[in-house]
Amino acid sequence: MQAVKHIVAVASGKGGVGKSTTAVNLALAAQAAGLRVGLLDADIYGPSIGMMLGVDPAQRPAPAGDNKLAPVVAHGLQTMSMAYLVSDKTPMAWRGPMAGGALQLLEQVAWQNLDLLVVDMPPGTGDIQLTLSQKARLAGAVVVTTPQDIALLDARKAIEMFNKVAVPVLGIVENMAVHHCSACGHAEAIFGQAGGAQVAADYAVPLLGQLPLDIALRSAGDSGAPLLISQPHHPAVASYAAIAEQLREALAQAASELPEIVVE
Repeated sequence: MQAVKHIVAVASGKGGVGKSTTAVNLALAAQAAGLRVGLLDADIYGPSIGMMLGVDPAQRPAPAGDNKLAPVVAHGLQTMSMAYLVSDKTPMAWRGPMAGGALQLLEQVAWQNLDLLVVDMPPGTGDIQLTLSQKARLAGAVVVTTPQDIALLDARKAIEMFNKVAVPVLGIVENMAVHHCSACGHAEAIFGQAGGAQVAADYAVPLLGQLPLDIALRSAGDSGAPLLISQPHHPAVASYAAIAEQLREALAQAASELPEIVVE
């Protein structure tokens, strides 16, 4: 058995808000802060963690005994993704019950004494999200949104879902909060302003951070060299570090109340 002290879900009510980018950079920031960190890509219909971390698409997890798989190590993170088990052109045409069964990935990986396992959830509030929330004994969830009203509507639904299954929402991360023109430096709130702050206030949870709409964030993910690795002095890196520190403090504060999670 391998102990995982805390499991934290990174979730969103809808796709396209930068959830996976947040999961990757948050995991790397927590690792930079001294934690042993794993990253589980539970977004089975659109697994992207391997690409964002530069894992060779042909690489497959090695057997680890006891019908378990060894995590694939990328940039120091212990990782697992459905993308490691199928080709990059294979669609996961699964119905709800089968998709829920894919969360066995959580139990079938020989995680090595993690302080934190970050789970990149699929977008939405359906079967997979409910199954994971109930099965994984989450220490908490981070909800990712943009300031746009349509994204905020779904972010609220995600928070309501976690409230119903008694998973603490540790805070909100607002992506694409502002865009700075690379030519003239003009700042523009393309997707609206203060939406994440309003949702955080409505639910009495922290606004963990606001990230810019920045080409560097996009290109770093596409290239397989996340921002914390490729551009450690980029201003957004400090934001991710601050988010990771707040998350670490929240988990430390709750540690005396949370049981150690053992994945069998």
